[in-house]
Amino acid sequence: MGIQIFGTGKSQDTRKAERFFRERGVPFQAIDLAEKGISRGELAAVAAAVGTDGLIDTEGRRFKDRGLAWQQYDPLEEALADPLLLKMPIVRDGRKAVLGYAPDVWAAWLKER
Repeated sequence: MGIQIFGTGKSQDTRKAERFFRERGVPFQAIDLAEKGISRGELAAVAAAVGTDGLIDTEGRRFKDRGLAWQQYDPLEEALADPLLLKMPIVRDGRKAVLGYAPDVWAAWLKER
């Protein structure tokens, strides 16, 4: 399995992640969360790699607009219902995944290949 980048075209960090891999000639699959979303299996794989606590962008406008700060919620179910709540980008390489812009982690992955 190759690199997968989950995010949106409007997300600056998603565009930076795509540029990182493109500049190094690494093929990747870009998944636009605004158009396609994320499947239950893909989300479960990401959660297994990074945990469920950091999946949701609690600083984002969408989180605040939905009033989730004042509710108890299941991060996996909320992310499946509204994938734009996820921290972006989510970069996945097989069983490894990282949330947000993390070029040092990605560079380490590329050295392992």
